[in-house]
Amino acid sequence: MAAEFLDRGWNVIGTVRNPATRTPLHDLADRADGRVSVEHLDINEPAQLAPLHERLAQRELDVLFVNAGTAGHEQTPIGAVPTADFVEVMVTNALSPMRVIETLEDLVPPTGLIGAMSSGQGSITNNATGLREVYRGSKAALNMLMRSFSARQSGTRRAFVLMAPGWIRTALGGPDAPFTIEEAVPQVVDVLLSRRGMPGLAYLDRFGRTVPW
Repeated sequence: MAAEFLDRGWNVIGTVRNPATRTPLHDLADRADGRVSVEHLDINEPAQLAPLHERLAQRELDVLFVNAGTAGHEQTPIGAVPTADFVEVMVTNALSPMRVIETLEDLVPPTGLIGAMSSGQGSITNNATGLREVYRGSKAALNMLMRSFSARQSGTRRAFVLMAPGWIRTALGGPDAPFTIEEAVPQVVDVLLSRRGMPGLAYLDRFGRTVPW
C-alpha cells in the first residue's frame, strides 16, 4: 500500500515494529526521493504512541490507515482457545489499532480519511462456516469499536473506512490465497481514495461493495 500511494504521487509515512530490522519499507524509502518516512511503532506497545505523535505533530495526515493483524488456532473451537492466545489476537487486531487511531486522529483534517484493515471474516451476517473464531471475533470487535469511534465523530466531515480486502497472498493469508498483493492493493487504494469527502463510516470490500455487519 505504501508503494501504491507513492506511485500515485503521495507522501507516505509508514511504521515498522523493529527499527533495527531492514524491511521493504526501508527499501521503498531509499528510492523515494524523500517522499517516504519510516517511523518506529510496535502497535502493541502503548508507550510508543505518544512519542510517535510528538514526532508527527507538525504533519497533517490526509489519510490515516491502520493495518494490523495476527491469527492463530484457526481450527480450534473458541472454548478450547487458551486465554493468553485469545488476548493476544484481540489486543493486536482490535484494541491496538483503535489506540493508534485515537492517538493520531487530531493530525487528520476535517476532510481527511481514517481507515483500518478489517476482514470479511469480521462479518457476523456472512459467517456460515465457523472456524477462525478468534480471528473472526477480533475483526468483528474492531468493526464495533470503529463504529463507536465514528459515532463520536458524527459532527465532522471525516470519512471512515473498514476495509475487507478479501483472501490475499500475504504472510497472514498464506500461499493458498487466490489473489496476489499486486492484484489486490490497487483496488484497496482505489476504494479508500474514492471515500474521501464522504462523511461517515463504511464497511467495504476492495471492489467498493458494502459488507454486511
